[in-house]
Amino acid sequence: MAVEHRFVETNGIRVHCAVDGDGPLVIFLHGFPECWYSWRHQIAALAPRFRVVAPDLRGYNESDKPKGVAAYALPELVADVHGLIEAFGERQAVIIGHDWGGAIAWTFAMEHPDATRRLVVLNCPHPAIFVHHLRTNGRQLVRSWYMLFFQIPWLPETVLRLGRAWAVGSAIRRSAVRQDPISTQDLDRLRDAASRPGAMRSAINYYRAAFRSPDARGVWPHWLARFLYGDRPPPEATRTLDDWPKISAPTLLVWAEADVALGKELTLGMEPLFRGPLEIKYVPLSGHWVQQEQPELVNGYLLDFLGDLAPAPAGAPLFPG
Repeated sequence: MAVEHRFVETNGIRVHCAVDGDGPLVIFLHGFPECWYSWRHQIAALAPRFRVVAPDLRGYNESDKPKGVAAYALPELVADVHGLIEAFGERQAVIIGHDWGGAIAWTFAMEHPDATRRLVVLNCPHPAIFVHHLRTNGRQLVRSWYMLFFQIPWLPETVLRLGRAWAVGSAIRRSAVRQDPISTQDLDRLRDAASRPGAMRSAINYYRAAFRSPDARGVWPHWLARFLYGDRPPPEATRTLDDWPKISAPTLLVWAEADVALGKELTLGMEPLFRGPLEIKYVPLSGHWVQQEQPELVNGYLLDFLGDLAPAPAGAPLFPG
């Protein structure tokens, strides 16, 4: 089968999607600063048994880039995914997300349990766990310094777009533990996507919108919140794990152990956040870009987790490329 590229209307915008296969619907949500292409290995592996849709998230690559920070708030991103499911004639889907796509996937599963058939997240902590560690874990706060840098107007996107997004390719290359699977040609595809007019500003607006959400002040330690937001009153109470909606869909968390931005401790203590089963797979010898650095291993985990939804044809390899 060949990947088909099409534009789909969802939530008032036009989203570019890579589409392949037939069967139960699977939606892949990429992270920062990538595009649909980061799922190339997983599309090939799942398409023989699933209807695979890998969109460029709003603002990225060939998708629409609405103006203003508010257009990239999490409710809009979640609504985009819900609209995609409906656009493909379905009422539910397997949702798979990495990095920012993982944040959208977590939230979608909490807010739309009936539309979430299965949930898979790669190297993105559950928001409840991430908030807790930003408030209490100094090491994670230091690792997340770039989120503060991204609040500066115009400068981050200007720097990251220089030299046909040279910094984007360099950051991916330097932070990957297994660099051989990510070729120069692969990096060129990701750099080209990041270089499109307005794409880098839109991508960074995800972080700006997150800072402007009503609950943002409660994310940070008190001293940092006061520096960022001034003397505005804090949220009435910090949410505990019991306050978050429980995820009912069967969930798989795949975690690369050598992620330079997100510590392994962000995978611990998650059980109270789930009503359905939770499985965690740790991937050694991989950095943040786990589905690109260890594609065969990740594909195997995905097919094993989703296999009962679409059994392999007789004689088919269990874990194709």
